[in-house]
Amino acid sequence: MLIADENQMGEIGARLIAACDRGGVITLKGELGVGKTTLVRGALQSLGLTTGVRSPTYTLIELYRFEHINVAHFDLYRLADAEELEYLGYRDYLNPETLCFIEWPQRAGGYLQTFDLEVEIEYDPEGRRLGCFPGSEWGEKLLSRVNLMV
Repeated sequence: MLIADENQMGEIGARLIAACDRGGVITLKGELGVGKTTLVRGALQSLGLTTGVRSPTYTLIELYRFEHINVAHFDLYRLADAEELEYLGYRDYLNPETLCFIEWPQRAGGYLQTFDLEVEIEYDPEGRRLGCFPGSEWGEKLLSRVNLMV
């Protein structure tokens, strides 16, 4: 799917989170500056978050609490060693009440073996190219609810 601009990327995030009936794991892959955080920002703003949403590059995890769901935004770009995830208590976020958006999941090594939906974003001369790949039955249902082309 071709994404023309930042607004459209934010709308994809809003559509994703609107389709969530529970927590799960959505991984976000792509080069620096490709729009991973923009997607998460769109999701959070659609839930009413009015303050700025930045990538948790230095804190690694930001948790946002909402009435019907919690959202954990991970940015693993600066993760020095995958074992650090244990010290951060990442397993505490993997529950039915928390939707986890995980940027740079490949840096988690063997600590992040399962995901529900993988979103790959690539640069394209006309914007960004988005690919979505389910990793679980719930991910398949989520993808069909959002109605994104894969």
